[in-house]
This record gives sequence, C-alpha cells and structure tokens, in this order.
Amino acid sequence: MIVVADTSPINYLVLIDEIDVLPKLLRQIAIPTGVLSELQRDKTPRKVRGWAEANPPWLSVEMVTVTPEIELEKLGRGEYEAIILAEKLQANLLIIDDRAGRKAAVRIGLRTVGTLFVLQRASRRAILDLPQALEKLQRTNFRISPKILQSLLDE
Repeated sequence: MIVVADTSPINYLVLIDEIDVLPKLLRQIAIPTGVLSELQRDKTPRKVRGWAEANPPWLSVEMVTVTPEIELEKLGRGEYEAIILAEKLQANLLIIDDRAGRKAAVRIGLRTVGTLFVLQRASRRAILDLPQALEKLQRTNFRISPKILQSLLDE
C-alpha cells in the first residue's frame, strides 16, 4: 500500500506521542520535501522538529516537481506537494487534515483520511487508547467539533 502524508497529521501525532501508530498501521509513509521543510520550520514545535530531523526508517522523503495547477494554487506548500506526490505515486491513501486540501485531492481522484481516522483505526486495532489520545489532541491547537469528538468517543 502506498501512503502519502501531509504535515498536519504527522505534526499532531508527534505532539500527542502517537506517531508510532503510522508504521504499525501502514508500514511505510512517503512525504514530499515540502512537508519535511514545514516540519522543520523554526515556528514548528521543538518536539516535532526533533522528530523530523531523526527521519525514521519507515518515512521516505520524495522530491516533487511542482507544476502549476489552478486547483492547488491556494493550498500551502505541504498540502500542494503531498497531493502532487500522491498523484505521482498513485497512492492508495493521502493523510491530510486541511479541508481545502482534502477537497482538491478528492477532485482528482485521491482517497483521503485525516488524523482522526488514523487514531480511530489504531484504536480499533488496540494500538492506542482513543479517549486518551483525543484528550491529548485537544490540548494542542487541533480543531475538532464537540459533535465529532463525542461521536468518536461513543463508538
């Protein structure tokens, strides 16, 4: 299975100490250089920057040739490059939280999921405790509606 990830899911999974769910669920993840750059920016939390510098063996960083596409112009570099890479690799899955990015990816035929899906799937496989992970996620700047949060907890 080919999986590409955007910045935000990796950022939040590192912040809540659940980044190890990715290789357990999906084995190998590809990210474009733009995502790696965003994970290493000065304004990125130190914990995330440190993780990104370690570059775990299950993470591959790929160069992306950027071609102007009108639909993707309004996205950030990470989202834009992640979508381009997912399309180039014919990825089975793109992990992306950004709403505009998800819409653009779906329009070109990519299957998308977000951080919450990853946490939910990991919980179903008994890899993590979902209520605990969601509680930690709420302590970050991740935005989640109370209705969706309750729905996840009720499940």
